[in-house]
Amino acid sequence: MSKAKALGRGLEALLGEMGDAYENELPQHNSVMDIELKHIRPNPFQPRKHFDEASLAELGESIKNDGLLQPVVVTQDIDGFVLISGERRVRASKLVKLKSIRAILINVDEAQMRQLSLIENIQRDELNAIELSEAYQELIKTHNITHDELSHMIHKSRTHITNTLRLLQLSSKTQKALVEKKITAGHARALIGLDDKEQQMMVNSIMGQKLSVRDVEKTIQSMKVLVSKDEDVQGKVEYDFNILKSSLTQLGLHVKIQRNKLIIEFKTQGEIDTLSSIFTK
Repeated sequence: MSKAKALGRGLEALLGEMGDAYENELPQHNSVMDIELKHIRPNPFQPRKHFDEASLAELGESIKNDGLLQPVVVTQDIDGFVLISGERRVRASKLVKLKSIRAILINVDEAQMRQLSLIENIQRDELNAIELSEAYQELIKTHNITHDELSHMIHKSRTHITNTLRLLQLSSKTQKALVEKKITAGHARALIGLDDKEQQMMVNSIMGQKLSVRDVEKTIQSMKVLVSKDEDVQGKVEYDFNILKSSLTQLGLHVKIQRNKLIIEFKTQGEIDTLSSIFTK
């Protein structure tokens, strides 16, 4: 059995374990109990970083009035319990001043805890697009599996996984705009391939002019056409660098000509100082 398939089977086992915990609530080796919220520590591997306060308040009132429909999942630690899944439920319960919460207690090690947290958030669609991208990336890297293998395990299309992972190619500022819902995932995907400055320009335009995804795609296409025409014009002009190259070579510099570009390669700091001295005279 290949390493990738073995690791993939491990991920499937984790998926099954989480599913069993929720479906049975009282698996053979686990138990359900009421645990004081003050004794539950947050999951250090929680992939979700953003929690909507209004949504938490609404959930808290629901839990307070109607009870908790589904327990959280925890594992025991030296000084209490560590949350594996259900951080929204824990936060919401604290918000409405509840003292305890129903929890499924399972025995897992740190590596399993990390993976179960990722899987639980993915399956519940509780991650924003960037958090989801990072979760997919970690699962693929940790278990050495392909996009296609992951798609079968978490029941998402391979195209969805690939397109989601591509969002990590965006600049940090563009990713932040997506997380803050200033742009949509459709807008963000259209910006992939642009440099950081171009992305920022388009993000500003989307926000300021309320551009649709189609508007953005048309604008980017027009930008590419203009760049292409500019490159064609530059390609038809041939510059003569020979005299300049000869002068620089006499200074001991390494120079080469490449498609209307003069490239100077510095081998030592002394060569840089030599060229600098010419401009500072």
